[in-house]
Amino acid sequence: MPRFALVIEYHGAPFAGWQRQKDQPSVQESLERALRRLDGTVGSIAAAGRTDAGVHAAGQVAHADLVREWEPFRLSEALNWHLKPEPVAVVHAARVPDDFHARFSALERRYLYRVVERRAPLVHENGLAWRVGRRLDVEAMRAGAAHLLGRHDFTTFRSSICQADSPVKTLDALEIEAEDRGLAGREIRFRLRARSFLHNQVRSFVGTLERVGAGAWPPERVRDALEARDRAACGPVAPPDGLSLVGVGYPPEFGLPG
Repeated sequence: MPRFALVIEYHGAPFAGWQRQKDQPSVQESLERALRRLDGTVGSIAAAGRTDAGVHAAGQVAHADLVREWEPFRLSEALNWHLKPEPVAVVHAARVPDDFHARFSALERRYLYRVVERRAPLVHENGLAWRVGRRLDVEAMRAGAAHLLGRHDFTTFRSSICQADSPVKTLDALEIEAEDRGLAGREIRFRLRARSFLHNQVRSFVGTLERVGAGAWPPERVRDALEARDRAACGPVAPPDGLSLVGVGYPPEFGLPG
C-alpha cells in the first residue's frame, strides 16, 4: 500500500487536540474522516506531535497508507474538499517510502509561541496569541532562556500527565524576538527547536519566562527552577492560544519541506 506524508495546517480552537478522543472533536479524527471518504480501508494515522487542546499548527506532519496510488497534489485537493468547513488544510502531500514514519523519522520539531503586549483585547488575532497587558523585558527573558538550552532533566517543565519515558531532553534553540507594531501592540515571538518536547514543555517555558519579563522573577530563578526538578518550581503555564507547531524536520531522502 502506498504511503503518503501530509503536511497539515489547523486552527486548534475547536479541537480537544490532535489525538482522537471519545466524544470530543480532534484534528486526527477530522483528517481520518476525510481520508476514509477517499479510501474506506484507512485506519488510525500517526502524526509528528500530539498538540494539545487549542494549540495550532502550520507544519504538522502525518502519514497514511492508501490502497491506490494518488498524484500527491490531487490527494491534497481531494482531502481539502472533504475537510471543509473545518479549520484544517493539507498544504502539501508527498509519496514517501514504506519506512517513513511521521513521528519516529523526525529529526526535530519547531514551535512558535506568540505574545502580544497591549491593553486592548485582541480582535483579528484573538485565539492566535497570548495578550499580556504589561511591557515585558525581552533582554531579561533572553537571560532566563539561556539557562534552558542544552541537555537537561526538564521535570520542572513537564506536565504531571506526560507519558514520555524520560524527562531528559535537549533544547537546541530558544530565540526571543520583539517587533513593535504600533497600535496593534508589540509582538514577542518565542521560537523553539528540539528533536522532541515533553507534554506542556513549551507553554511551561513561556509562562515561566513571562514572569521574568514582568519583573516578578530574576533570570537566575529559571536556572533554580530547572535544577529543582520539581513541577512546583515552574511558573504558570502559558495558555494554548499562542502556540503553533510550525515545522518538522526529516532526513533529506524523504524529500519533505521543512
